[in-house]
Amino acid sequence: MRPTLELTLDHRAAVEALERTLLDGLDVEGCPQRSAVPVPAGELLLMPAATRAYAGVKVAGVAPANPAAGLPRITGSYLLLDGPTLQPLALLDGAALTSLRTPAVTALALRALAGPDVAHLVVFGAGPQAFGHVAALRAVLPLERVTVVARRPDAAAQLVRYAAELGLEAAAGGPEAVAKADVVVCCTTARTPLFDGRLVPDGAAVAAVGSHEPDAREVDAQLVGRADLFVEARAVARREAGDLLMAQAAEERLVNLSELLAGAAVVRHDRPRFFKSVGMAWQDLAVAAAQYELTGSGESGSKRSL
Repeated sequence: MRPTLELTLDHRAAVEALERTLLDGLDVEGCPQRSAVPVPAGELLLMPAATRAYAGVKVAGVAPANPAAGLPRITGSYLLLDGPTLQPLALLDGAALTSLRTPAVTALALRALAGPDVAHLVVFGAGPQAFGHVAALRAVLPLERVTVVARRPDAAAQLVRYAAELGLEAAAGGPEAVAKADVVVCCTTARTPLFDGRLVPDGAAVAAVGSHEPDAREVDAQLVGRADLFVEARAVARREAGDLLMAQAAEERLVNLSELLAGAAVVRHDRPRFFKSVGMAWQDLAVAAAQYELTGSGESGSKRSL
């Protein structure tokens, strides 16, 4: 097996890799289920996926106590395999892969869901995912300003500085900032709603990415009740999307990401659009394969059909 690959894809390239995989016909509803095993330090996740060209598996650890010790909350590794032979091709840092692909998924969805005059992003959280989402959304949307809502003022200030370096007007604020938002992204470990969903403008798009547990949520039932609902896949939302499950959202209201990209769903701008992401293994595979091909390791750098 080759040495660990450095993850050098930018956010736009990661978005394109995800889009290409879906447009090539991936069945998001038939993807393998994630396995989650409770352990004393938190949770171990096993996430396998396969296409014709590649297969892969991510083994990730979620350790809630790590940040207090100055360590990443999410750890792990990704093993990329050749699809036809299942021979190992490369190893990638699992935490870095998660930090790239999760914002890319959100960016892919919000690019389709955001209004035509999107300018103001409100982001909840100031950890790695919040940084990644600001950068990814900056790459695909014509954003002009960012409001950061975070519990720790020092962490919020760091993200404000980062957003300013990207050329955005940036400031820290409170949950009420959603009332003037074009896009809202929730990147936290919260288990209860972060803001009053009645404040979100009809024209806004909201994404929540912070949890994959049926009893945790970042948005309230008021927002879910008002919004058109979009998910990565209905099958995984039924198991893991606490934001939707706790609001008792009917499954027939859910549009999956493949349907959204294929134009099978009408995107209305007279009500909020809510995208709930829990993370799926095909996303890791798509980005890992794109990185492998970018390095020149895969078929002399050529792109295979996934």
